[in-house]
Amino acid sequence: MNKTLIALIAFGIGLAVPAGVQAELREQASGQDRHSPFMQEFGQALPPIGHVGFCRRNPAECVAEPTLHQLFELSAEREQEMREINALVNEVVKPVTDQELYGRIEHWTYPAGKGDCEDYVLLKRRLLMERGWPASALLITVVRDENGDGHAILTVRTDKGDFLLDNKHSQVIAWNQSPYQFVKRQSHWDPQAWVSLKAPSLQHGDPTPVARTKRDRIRHTARNSR
Repeated sequence: MNKTLIALIAFGIGLAVPAGVQAELREQASGQDRHSPFMQEFGQALPPIGHVGFCRRNPAECVAEPTLHQLFELSAEREQEMREINALVNEVVKPVTDQELYGRIEHWTYPAGKGDCEDYVLLKRRLLMERGWPASALLITVVRDENGDGHAILTVRTDKGDFLLDNKHSQVIAWNQSPYQFVKRQSHWDPQAWVSLKAPSLQHGDPTPVARTKRDRIRHTARNSR
């Protein structure tokens, strides 16, 4: 019996699964190479319906940059700025579902003191862009979290690798240290275009809306945002 099958059985009966095996399972679930500092893209993907609506309401926020799209240089100062913005937004925004705020499952917008995961992402992206970061380095990303729920985070694409800004954690981490399964993200060429982060053989249709959130996930987020 191989170690992956053993791990799946252990997980199913509630036993602890070693971190290394967990990483291997995540890699098999997406086709991503967790040894690489960069995520691999696997062709086009459908944009989340919430992002489509956001771009309709805010067209200036979704325009492709007429610039070169080389990897953004992550200096020590820029890295500190990235970490400060992540921690600041996590501190000042209260996690609340779109259903509670707007009476709908999915509504992407800038938060006014409270918001769902994608609202944190939009604000972090805007604050970094106001400080001179290019849109091509700031990619909204859809994942499956530890509970299998849809979740949105911000991927920062740099010459040192891809880093994640997450409302569940104030610490910025490299993408390959994350427990998530990666689904899709914005293209660095065009913020309205999206690319798949799952290998073609593992793609089984688009996921449910990002904000398929439950009250217990919101409580989990509130406990872990600091």
